[in-house]
Amino acid sequence: MAEMIVTIDGPAGVGKSTVSRMLAKILDAAFLDTGAMYRALTLAALRKNVDLTDTQKVLEVLEGCEFEFTVADDEMRVAVDGRDVTAAIRVPEVTAAVRHVAAAGLLRDRLVEMQRRFAAGHDRIVTEGRDQGTVAFPDAAFKFFLAADVDERAQRRQIQLEQDGMQADIRQLKADIIKRDASDENRLAGPLAPAEDAVIIDTTHLDVAGVVQEMVDIIKRKTNGADSG
Repeated sequence: MAEMIVTIDGPAGVGKSTVSRMLAKILDAAFLDTGAMYRALTLAALRKNVDLTDTQKVLEVLEGCEFEFTVADDEMRVAVDGRDVTAAIRVPEVTAAVRHVAAAGLLRDRLVEMQRRFAAGHDRIVTEGRDQGTVAFPDAAFKFFLAADVDERAQRRQIQLEQDGMQADIRQLKADIIKRDASDENRLAGPLAPAEDAVIIDTTHLDVAGVVQEMVDIIKRKTNGADSG
């Protein structure tokens, strides 16, 4: 397992991926985008016309496809059966469907195993998701939970999609986020919730640099405290 693990959890649209990439670069750590793993499996199942509510069928997709997750240029690159799908996993159709995969306990268990294998191959990782500090890496030394107003999150998502050349209705994005939050918070497997020892940061009125700096300061204080103890 990695010697330093930083977990960053939170709902959709709080800036987890952007913050995590920047923090990983500062810490000289690998960035583990767990959402990309769920999205990759969702995309693979959709392309095979598999019913996402049929966990056993989706599991067969997971076992029958080759998934590759690598870090390049401060970003997690995703390939399925040798084809790069880093951009394809971000389309709205995948975003709307990924909740089915995320809610299935058996699938989450398998993906958590993948996440831990990824961590075992790196000295330092910054990992983001929804249950990283509670389920995947409960013993991580540094845990954060990001939050933000739903309107702000919808606006951020719209900007992200536009930057990728896609158009989206802000009202629909907000509705999708509210629905996804409810699904994440109420599922039985790995529900969305901050770890008891996580530091909660509201990012509504903070830019990315501000959030990252707050995290860096906390990590430095805790590290220096441990060194001095």
